[in-house]
Amino acid sequence: MNKKIVIDIVYLLLIAMTAGAVLVLGVFVAAVVFHSEIYLTLPLLSRYEEGKIMGEIFRRFTYWVYFMSVVIAVYEVSRYKVMQIDKISILSALGSLGTLLLFSAVYTPKILEYQARGEAAIDGSFEALHKASEIDFKILLVMLLVLFSRRTYLLAVKK
Repeated sequence: MNKKIVIDIVYLLLIAMTAGAVLVLGVFVAAVVFHSEIYLTLPLLSRYEEGKIMGEIFRRFTYWVYFMSVVIAVYEVSRYKVMQIDKISILSALGSLGTLLLFSAVYTPKILEYQARGEAAIDGSFEALHKASEIDFKILLVMLLVLFSRRTYLLAVKK
């Protein structure tokens, strides 16, 4: 198999894996962690403690996010150099990079900083930060799906 095709396929798989991880973390993991009282016989965890668990999950996910930021940047720059890129793939790659880096370099550290201060530090500014991180995560999913779709299309139509 052609080395270039293998790189393209691995890139698409990594984008799909990242989109899948965002979907699983946002829809399934957060829903279970923040509603632990439904699954436990007794409500053992407070909302703050559930948030600490979710914060640790996201902290670990940031390692993958940084890795994918590098992968997307390197791949898309390499496609740009050989003119295998269009406006949609440029914009979705930039959107993906922006939301990935916002999540991992801004939102996650700030949320963990609030949590380190203790439950009393959780106030309106934390809630606004948390809501912004949720919106960022949703935009990230859309950007990754658009990037995956466009790259798949460009791969299918190239000669």
